Amino acid sequence: MPPIEAILAPLEAELKLSRQEIAKLQDDNRALDRLTKSKEAALLEAERTVQVALAKASMVDDLQNKNQELMKQIEICQEENKILDKMHRQKVAEVEKLTQTVKELEEAVLAGGAAANAVRDYQRKVQEMNEERKTLDRELARAKVTANRVATVVANEWKDANDKVMPVKQWLEERRFLQGEMQQLRDKLAITERAAKSEAQLKEKYQLRLRVLEENLRGSSNSFSRSTSVGRSTSNGPSRRQSLGGAENFSKISSNGFLPKRSPSSQLRSSLSSSTVLKHAKGTSKSFDGGTRSLDRAKVLLNGAASNVSVNHPSEGIKESDSTSSEKSNDFQPVDTEDNVPGVLYDLLQKEVIALRKAGHEKDQSLKDKDDAIEMLAKKVETLTKAMEVEAKKMRREVAAMEKEVAAMRVEKEHENKARRFANSKGPAAQLLTGRCF
Repeated sequence: MPPIEAILAPLEAELKLSRQEIAKLQDDNRALDRLTKSKEAALLEAERTVQVALAKASMVDDLQNKNQELMKQIEICQEENKILDKMHRQKVAEVEKLTQTVKELEEAVLAGGAAANAVRDYQRKVQEMNEERKTLDRELARAKVTANRVATVVANEWKDANDKVMPVKQWLEERRFLQGEMQQLRDKLAITERAAKSEAQLKEKYQLRLRVLEENLRGSSNSFSRSTSVGRSTSNGPSRRQSLGGAENFSKISSNGFLPKRSPSSQLRSSLSSSTVLKHAKGTSKSFDGGTRSLDRAKVLLNGAASNVSVNHPSEGIKESDSTSSEKSNDFQPVDTEDNVPGVLYDLLQKEVIALRKAGHEKDQSLKDKDDAIEMLAKKVETLTKAMEVEAKKMRREVAAMEKEVAAMRVEKEHENKARRFANSKGPAAQLLTGRCF
């Protein structure tokens, strides 16, 4: 038997070798554990970086989608801005056209006013000369009538009361005088008709201009509410009625429809009072007020002259008749005769005079109505021009607000482009880091 030591020695050597191998294996195991732990930590970090990259990628996708939506909105806003620019240009052109038309109308009104002033001055001078000539003619005719009456009185002194008749010569003189006054009234009526025609033409022009302005305003903006209730101005009414007193008093004739028989002295008094009214009317019509009142003042001249035959108030007519009767009694005290004119002719003359007065009064009323209509049209034109100015201001404000919004959108777009560039530059760096980690 071999000894035990000889048997144990190789076993111990093997045991030592196995222990050394176990120690090496433990060291290797520890190193592997360390490697696995480090790799696990690297994997965790890689997962975190991948999650961060995925989150950033999703954010980039969202930002790209938002950017595309904003680009679409910017394109839509640019198209709207172009449309608004076109509309603004059209409205500016319309406003310029309207301002030009308003300037042309103002120039035409001013030119017409200057021409009307010059024509009115010449007409006033000619009318004054005609009035002086007519007054002289009337005084001459009245002198002839008084001479004829004196002759008739002298001739009828020896006759009876039944045989006293106005001579034919005197009747013809008075008939010629009354026919002259009737012709004067006819001339005045023709002048008023001409003025009415010119006023109607002016009214048609204003109506046409108003229609054009309303069509332009309706086409430009449907949202604008026009104020069409414009009250009539009553500031010029009393002055017109005062200046047209001679024409308005035509209705103040006596209830039987006939004029009282007047002596030459009473006719002279009425002509002098009417000449003072005419001068007062001419004095009131010296200033031109824009074209609408010049026609009224022309009517004042006509109606003031027309008051040569009419009496302003019944009380004044009674006073004049009383004064003329007293003068007749003082001048012809020994004679108590009245004018004997054929009744049919006198009635016809009175009816014709009354008809002419009524026609003149109707013409004056129509002219007043036309003046009011012209004033209303002028006020409507002014309101339309003001509305167009207000609308132009609104459009300017809207365009300025749109420009501000576009500028803000451009700034936002620049910021988004910068953020996108920064994100795009940061993406490759993150990918490089993840590649290195793996």
